[in-house]
Amino acid sequence: MLKVGLTGSIAVGKTHVCSVLAANGCRVLDADRVARDVVEPGEEGLRRIVEHFGEEVLDPKGGLDRAKLGSIVFRDPAKRQLLNSLLHPLVIDAQDKWLRKAEKADPNGIAVVDAALMIESGGYKRFDKLIVVWCEPEIQLRRLMDRNGLTEEEARARIGSQMSQEEKKSYSDYLIDTSGSYENTKQRTLEVLSCLRAEIGN
Repeated sequence: MLKVGLTGSIAVGKTHVCSVLAANGCRVLDADRVARDVVEPGEEGLRRIVEHFGEEVLDPKGGLDRAKLGSIVFRDPAKRQLLNSLLHPLVIDAQDKWLRKAEKADPNGIAVVDAALMIESGGYKRFDKLIVVWCEPEIQLRRLMDRNGLTEEEARARIGSQMSQEEKKSYSDYLIDTSGSYENTKQRTLEVLSCLRAEIGN
């Protein structure tokens, strides 16, 4: 099985790329979903967060108040780094379990793990190939403001808290530019998929 990492900065269109890959026979895991699973009530990730950030990051039902935690970590690089160090091992462990299951189910297939912080965490090294999804900065900014209802200042702060797109691109085996239309992005994604299939002789 070919193990493919897929990453890119916030609001660059990773979800659309993943939907194209999934619709064309790849097994795709959204690491954001895994990250949400490990901080559900009763899970180890939530216990770690409460231990280090206090119960004020919980909502009235005892679940994680993401907005409250986000407002803390996006303003403070040290706290963001702490949060990542608490959760990344749990997320990577869950990804690896999923990859083992995928390989057992489809030894000749392609498994794609989509994770925004794959390069920062070093997790990308576990994959055979790395796809970096990107778009023009002004498009990224507008998408993030529209999607999350943020002011320009808030959106720039979130983008600025991440590794730059240019740096991420330097790690890639394949680049997918989503600056154009959905159809353009789909065509480029299918080109990359064709190259991946060639890697495994499919």
